Amino acid sequence: MLDPQGLYEFVPGGAEAVDEAVGETGPVLLYHLEGYIDAGDTGEQISEQLLDRLDNQLVARFDADRLVDYRARRPLMLFERDHWSGYEAPEIALYLVRDTTETPFLLLTGSEPDVEWERFAAAVLQVVERLGVRLAINFHGIPMGVPHTRPVGLTPHGNRVDLMPGHRSWFDEATVPGSAESLIELRLAEAGRDVLGVAAHVPHYLSRSPYPDAALAVLEAITAATGLVLPEVAHALRAEAHTVRGEIDRQVAEGDGELVSVVRGLESQYDAVAGSMTRENLIAEPVDLPSADDLGAEFERFLADREDDGS
Repeated sequence: MLDPQGLYEFVPGGAEAVDEAVGETGPVLLYHLEGYIDAGDTGEQISEQLLDRLDNQLVARFDADRLVDYRARRPLMLFERDHWSGYEAPEIALYLVRDTTETPFLLLTGSEPDVEWERFAAAVLQVVERLGVRLAINFHGIPMGVPHTRPVGLTPHGNRVDLMPGHRSWFDEATVPGSAESLIELRLAEAGRDVLGVAAHVPHYLSRSPYPDAALAVLEAITAATGLVLPEVAHALRAEAHTVRGEIDRQVAEGDGELVSVVRGLESQYDAVAGSMTRENLIAEPVDLPSADDLGAEFERFLADREDDGS
């Protein structure tokens, strides 16, 4: 493997700024990379809100030009009349962010690398060790057979699941497609670093649209685990969640009987499992419910009907 240090560079004074801000305690690192499963745009919403609403400064950049396959995910370019005038280059960047109490933490965000995952994970480990990170947390949403009318469940993973008491894993073993984010968690844990992952359970019929309730639930878990104070971000997500929830309820109420019965069926399954186990462990005996594709098609048909009516 080539030297991982060739994949990133600190901006001038970046590492020193972190050293000065955090002292000897070591910062928390939050990280989310776009490209893997992120139902409800859970991780993307949190990352965007953190950068939009809190003071931050760039600390380091990773070589996205080397790591991202542009033909697989073509960057957007702006064309004006007779010339190209803009280019949205992919970015993988590390920021120093301060919460409401001026407590510093780190945020790694951007495009998931398409290649050189091992080298990238090794580079992240180097950065973690150089900046004295005491805890790394990753977060995203996963589609689940749950209703939007019930609290968002969370699945913790990593070697610090003790930071999320009361939450349990919903299966013993599974083989799933990997991600750079997950590989970083694995390699950090193998190196003896503290790492926690937080996965929000997003109703599968809403997984392709922003679902602020899931982002809010994850944010609250992060603040509880780290002590970070993020009321501006929580308030923004809570307001968005209220708006989105109202629109979803309206669409369900105006939908046909089949759509309503699907949501009611998911509610019954959720309540049955929650009554016998916990609200975080949602695996139950098989229930004859439509698949995610069937349910998504039903919502798409409903929305298309509304457009035809001019709504």
